Amino acid sequence: MFIKTPNAVARTYPEGGFKAWLVVLGAWCALVPAWGLMHTAGALHLWTSTHQLRSYETSSYGWIYSAYGFFVYSAGAPMGMIFDAWGPAYLILAGSIGIVVSLICLSFSHEYYQIFLSLSVLGGVSASALSTPAIATISYWFERRRAFATGVACTGGGLGGVIFPIIIYFMAPKIGFGWPIRIIALISAALLLVAWLLITTPQPVRPEAIEGLTLKPLKDPKFTATTAAIFLTEAAILIPSTYIPSYTVHVGLSNLIAYLLLVFLNLATIPGRILPALAADRLGRFNTMIVTTLLCAILTLALWYKAGDSLGALVCYAVFFGFWSGAALSLSPVCISQTCSVTEYGCRSGIAYSIASIGMLLGIGLTGVIEQQSQKGLIVFTGVLFLAAAGAFVVARGVSCGWLCTARL
Repeated sequence: MFIKTPNAVARTYPEGGFKAWLVVLGAWCALVPAWGLMHTAGALHLWTSTHQLRSYETSSYGWIYSAYGFFVYSAGAPMGMIFDAWGPAYLILAGSIGIVVSLICLSFSHEYYQIFLSLSVLGGVSASALSTPAIATISYWFERRRAFATGVACTGGGLGGVIFPIIIYFMAPKIGFGWPIRIIALISAALLLVAWLLITTPQPVRPEAIEGLTLKPLKDPKFTATTAAIFLTEAAILIPSTYIPSYTVHVGLSNLIAYLLLVFLNLATIPGRILPALAADRLGRFNTMIVTTLLCAILTLALWYKAGDSLGALVCYAVFFGFWSGAALSLSPVCISQTCSVTEYGCRSGIAYSIASIGMLLGIGLTGVIEQQSQKGLIVFTGVLFLAAAGAFVVARGVSCGWLCTARL
């Protein structure tokens, strides 16, 4: 069964067709740079820690990448409000310009504050302006197949996380850090032009919605419980992709292996965003999130913790974790959509991810502090966060539809 909200109205969803899948293609194009940069954090961390930021404490690096995620999500509430009122066009245009300018500025950055302002602040806010309408628009075109369509769009972030580290690894040592980042900016600009042309909704402009930003949705226990679960998931989900390259170098493996592990992890997220989403549309979105977060916890605490310098174990962890973490990233917004009507989704997802942004800021940032003291502590911290997220999704599922194990939610 699926959640029915008091505010839900009768609505017909195309559930496919040429125009609907063009919207998914546009969302995919937007998420390649917006989420691809988030998944490239490990490669950027590895390069800048030995070049631009080599004189800084190890514990300070993580705050750059946690802040990027923080701004991506914390700006979600106003972005969602603008989306509900004016649709996706203005947000996509502003986000596209912002993220290209951000990358160009990053390519000329040499100091900590320059990297923080260009990547974390400008890049994060611009990525929020892209990802909010990209994900929210799909809800207007799909209901029964929403998890699958969202998963297909989210593979863009995984592909960006594969291509961008490869560009940095093979080009930066030969021609410097700046030109690979400018090439990424050029690729992003081309994709974002396509996104701006394709992402549309059948929803008419509703300027009155601009006055409706409120925390009132938090009074809904279904939404509050779901937001708490997403908070814990987002606190943990990007820690491995951010820190596994530096962990690999720490245990004595080469920089090439470090970059390849990140590529393997991000490559595995691509099928991970599609296949579990297919199951989620049949077995339930919350049910699938419980399984994915629990498996991420088991893989982290059992496989990564025991891996040491074993290349085989690290490759297995990167591939299997990448697959299941991809599912967690693509299904979280679908869980939010089950707590409200489609016309409220932009605002509610913005509120949920604004709260989750604090989790991401603390999760990646504190992990950098822990890393300076203990690599094993980093792994345990990540695994415990995933266990807590799995428990929180069990509670969210129970609050939403009762505690029957057979419920398809």
